Amino acid sequence: MILNLSRSTQRLLLFLVALPATMLVMATVYMLGMEHLEGAPRTFLESLQWASETITTTGYGNDSHWQHPVFALFVILGQIMGQFLVFLIFPIFLLPYLEERFQTRLPRQLPVMTGKVLFHRFGPAIETLLEEFRRTATPFVIYEENLQLAQALRDQGYMVVYGNLAQNPAVLAKVVDARAVVTLADDHANAHCTLLAREYGFTGQIFALAREPLYRAPMLRMGATDVFTPAHVLGGALAARASQRISPPAEGLHLLGTRIALTEFRLHPASPLAGQRLGDLHLRQRHGVTLIGQWHGGRFTTPQGPDTPLQAGAILVVVGAPEHLERLERLAMPIRRQGPCIVAGFGVVGFKVAQMLHDVGETCTVIDFQAFPGVDILGNVLELGTLQRARVREASAVILALSDDSETIFAAAAIRDYAPEVPLIVRVSRARNTERIYRAGADFAISEGEVAGQILAYHLLGEHLIPVDHGIRISRLDAGALAGSHPWRDEVRERSGANIVAVVRDAEVLIDFPDDFLIQPEDNLLVCGTFPALERFQQVFRSQPC
Repeated sequence: MILNLSRSTQRLLLFLVALPATMLVMATVYMLGMEHLEGAPRTFLESLQWASETITTTGYGNDSHWQHPVFALFVILGQIMGQFLVFLIFPIFLLPYLEERFQTRLPRQLPVMTGKVLFHRFGPAIETLLEEFRRTATPFVIYEENLQLAQALRDQGYMVVYGNLAQNPAVLAKVVDARAVVTLADDHANAHCTLLAREYGFTGQIFALAREPLYRAPMLRMGATDVFTPAHVLGGALAARASQRISPPAEGLHLLGTRIALTEFRLHPASPLAGQRLGDLHLRQRHGVTLIGQWHGGRFTTPQGPDTPLQAGAILVVVGAPEHLERLERLAMPIRRQGPCIVAGFGVVGFKVAQMLHDVGETCTVIDFQAFPGVDILGNVLELGTLQRARVREASAVILALSDDSETIFAAAAIRDYAPEVPLIVRVSRARNTERIYRAGADFAISEGEVAGQILAYHLLGEHLIPVDHGIRISRLDAGALAGSHPWRDEVRERSGANIVAVVRDAEVLIDFPDDFLIQPEDNLLVCGTFPALERFQQVFRSQPC
């Protein structure tokens, strides 16, 4: 019974029992001491009054001087103990009890769960997803075992139930009517939650976010519908950003042959292109290249018209003949694709990144401040000496896989200052810090919350919330409604967001289009853009894949 009471109530009850017992013991000792040591007997009532005055520090009546040294020492210790208790009684015993009584109580039992999703424990992995749940008015309940976190979530407006599943497993009895269960505690607690939900008759979907892939099979056997490891998926996404061997710059690049290349350039603030409008630059006419889009702040945007500005610090994705792209090098710095990939941080995510890069044959240098097997450079990535020993300026990419966002922001700024041309790919722990990391200089930043949110949103909401991959594609399409038009006119880019980069005529790939050039009905078009842009192109110009 007492064990079921809150900690503050248990403390208060202990205090209410201990205080009278202490007074009785002190009164008894005082009564005996006065009789045998001081030779001045006192009744028990008088002794009890002395004990009360000592403990409460209210002062003494007649008894204020004692002659025997042992008894005087006893009185001194009693006075010190009284002062000690006065300072402890309010902060330790009374205030926690009063706060608990007057603060808004957290519910200890699940509400009616019909149509609701139950999240067992809260973490950064579901922050983004919960915001989407709010936006779409999808009902959910969080079962949290950390009191402070549960209170903070309640203050943010979340429906939170507080408790301890190990001590009160019956709380999951109502989960039988839930729409789905998502558990993201540690792996053992995930397994416990899964077993309990199935024991109480829940037949719906149970999704577990695991830390260790080895536990996936046992969790599935216990009843989980599926088990995901967002940290490993995140590592794969970071590695794909760093290596073109894992993720090529564009699908269908082979269609361009050898006459056309797709290249990325970094636009420095000092470049004459920085801040200019696309319509004023005439890249096609002056340089013979086509701008497919630009990466800035982790977002890939396609040109929306002649007023589209080229952002300083952005990475431009450009298509053109190799000799034409060489001209652009005088205006913007090409992104290095040779050299090692630098991985800073060798935790779960960093290990996965390094493993994937090694698997595809990339040279990989690992930095960490602890000497784990697989660490190449022992040191702090914030220190200039470490960056020099790792030869960061010669890298093809730097991947920050640190677990602390504050350290990550500082490291991103330090690396961007030391090696401004190198692509900087960053792991984010909490999605809300993504914008800060971009401001610090990251080119691409991906959070575990984004990865987990995308996975769970697909299963729970049937949609892709946060596209981690903004892949560029090249498609071969027929002429459609563009027959009789010039490839660079008819507002092709403005109306679809895609670009015609070449025309295939009689097995020949044409990339130069004089003013009198017209698309023939039998021509094939090589069109480059994002997947949505290519879809719009096919719809607007009634073009079909060849």
